[in-house]
Amino acid sequence: MTERMSQAWLTPEIRHQAKQIIASMSLEEKVGQMTQYDWGFNPINPETGVSVRDLLRDEIRQGRVGSIFNLSGAEEANELQQLIAEHTEHRIPLLIGRDVIHGYKTVFPIPLAQASAWNPALAYRTAEAASRESMADGVAWVFAPMIDVSRDPRWGRIAESIGEDPLLTSQYSRAWVEGAQIADAPGQATASCPKHYAGYGLAEAGRDYNTVDLSDRELRDVILPPFREAVEAGALSIMASFNEINGIPACANEYLLKTILRDEWGFEGIVASDYNALQELIVHGVAGSEEEACERAVLAGCDMDMHSGFYMRHLPKLVREGRVPESVVDLSVLRILAVKIKLGLLEQPFVKVPSAETAATARASYTALAREAAQQSIVLLRNEAQVLPLRKGGAIAVIGPLADNQKDPLGCWAFDGKPEDVVSLLAGIRQAVGEVAAVHYAEGCGVSVDNMAFDELSEADIEQVMAAVHQSDVVVLALGESLEMSGESRSRTSLDLPGAQRQLVEAVAALGKPIVAVLMSGRPLALPWLEQYASAIVQAWHLGVQSGNAVADVLFGDYNPSGRLPVTVPRSVGQVPIYYYRKKTGRPPGGVYSSYYIDSTTEPLYPFGYGLSYTNFQYSAVTASVGSISADGQLTVSVTVTNTGDAAGTEVVQCYIRDEVASVTQPLKKLIGFSRLQLAPGESGCATFVIGEQQLAILDKDMKRAVEPGRFTIWVGPNASSGDALSIVVE
Repeated sequence: MTERMSQAWLTPEIRHQAKQIIASMSLEEKVGQMTQYDWGFNPINPETGVSVRDLLRDEIRQGRVGSIFNLSGAEEANELQQLIAEHTEHRIPLLIGRDVIHGYKTVFPIPLAQASAWNPALAYRTAEAASRESMADGVAWVFAPMIDVSRDPRWGRIAESIGEDPLLTSQYSRAWVEGAQIADAPGQATASCPKHYAGYGLAEAGRDYNTVDLSDRELRDVILPPFREAVEAGALSIMASFNEINGIPACANEYLLKTILRDEWGFEGIVASDYNALQELIVHGVAGSEEEACERAVLAGCDMDMHSGFYMRHLPKLVREGRVPESVVDLSVLRILAVKIKLGLLEQPFVKVPSAETAATARASYTALAREAAQQSIVLLRNEAQVLPLRKGGAIAVIGPLADNQKDPLGCWAFDGKPEDVVSLLAGIRQAVGEVAAVHYAEGCGVSVDNMAFDELSEADIEQVMAAVHQSDVVVLALGESLEMSGESRSRTSLDLPGAQRQLVEAVAALGKPIVAVLMSGRPLALPWLEQYASAIVQAWHLGVQSGNAVADVLFGDYNPSGRLPVTVPRSVGQVPIYYYRKKTGRPPGGVYSSYYIDSTTEPLYPFGYGLSYTNFQYSAVTASVGSISADGQLTVSVTVTNTGDAAGTEVVQCYIRDEVASVTQPLKKLIGFSRLQLAPGESGCATFVIGEQQLAILDKDMKRAVEPGRFTIWVGPNASSGDALSIVVE
């Protein structure tokens, strides 16, 4: 079995080796280790005629670079490591990093889709596969997972998140870190870099890079648990975020980087800035110059400067002037060297390229895993009159801008994926039905990148669509967003379908054929109107290279959908932010002066945890092992679930809790556990949840974690809005 990094990875032996190296290094060499550059851009002297890569090669020869990112290729990686070996005294290899968000060359579903599987063990496997592929190209540092809790679908980077819940995100955080951090042999190892620490997912108005202002209670209850889980899982690095939090940008925030991360959690790895974030300290207005930004960041605990070059330009001077103690530099360099030692880079800095046969075998296994991950990521939202699964016969119309599309299913942050590797929905359907069904295709319209563009369908488009639909028994409509519409700097004010897609839906619906809508997107979309036209709605997200095969597997019943929403889906953008983990107001429900909208319900379109199946599951009454426990005791809550339908299926059983009366207000419900039960027709299974201090404790009025006596309500059911409840008492 592959060795995994442990939390206590910084051993006395590694520490001693790092200190010995540091003792013989010059100040400039030490600061060089704290400096990271983008292999594709020139942050040092952009006015020179020298190419960026030649300039960086010269910096590397001088020992002024500790890390490079956005390089991918074993030959180039080995060339740079050779420069280190031939031209520097200490021969400290580069730590080569890359954004490996949801796969490398084999692109898996976007993280929000993988979260829909409610299966952290599957994310472990996709993270491991991605690290193995990137490692073969010289990348030893993967900037993942993205574990920002996100509750605003307007924010484009919700696509990279695990969704709105701290527990679900925490469980994925641990699995992703453990999967991503491989330790096969010296030089054949990888480090993960969970990001963005912290609060980035709560950017005001869903606008990327925007202000974050939240209480310490919210920070510790909601935002920080996934990062603490990553630290406890042995993450070798953490990336500090762009945003300010409560007035202080993260890269200059001593409370985040020292008080919490180092002092409270005991984190010993690298803290790296996000891209050019030290430059942004000036733009934020907390530093008046590059020198001041450099000083603030390093004294706050930021070990590595990503891309700005501020450390290399200014830190030696600041040390010599006494503004930054050299001991601060030494401690950061120790952490960086320790990670390089842990990865075995000092023993073996060069990439061992696998044989063509080994690479082909691995690629085939990763492709099979991509299909499995995509299947589990699909959420069935609607299935009136059991339109699905479709029969493999008759005639099927496949319509829409994402039907014969091989680019957009890759999703955002898939730099190394190739569209030609993607199975489109049209190709997946044709392969699934073979010769037994006629498949008629029409694009209908494009996917607009401009959120404000709502083009009209042309007459020629309408005629082509009508011809395909007229010849068919059922219509599969492939709708959604392009990959450019989600990800970094891709915030939206509308959560509707862009372009002429609504007009396309209405035109097809006018012909009266059953419609199956397949939504491919990087965020939840607010489409209450779609239920008027589509008998079935399938949330397919951006599923990666096996997108078409996986969706076809679900459409034809070769795979029974088991996905559940990791986010709440709003009815309109006016409900945003909307999430299940909300609190009561002081106003009783009902009446004029209560918390509601005059033009809409407050209920979501689809609740957190929601998803349908091709079979039915019946829950027995929820039972508890005892009715009361002490503050340090525990009990078990159980429910029996029976598959009462005709198909085998998987039910995701969810357990929620509420502290009814506490010293501080509590959420209406809080997820404390979930269990995937795979059941054959007629089979029953038991889901059991242990309730103890970890599930019962809250941050009390004194900001101390404690279990307060009183009554608690526990729900067990299929989503956050359904389920049977029972009460327990903590004495």
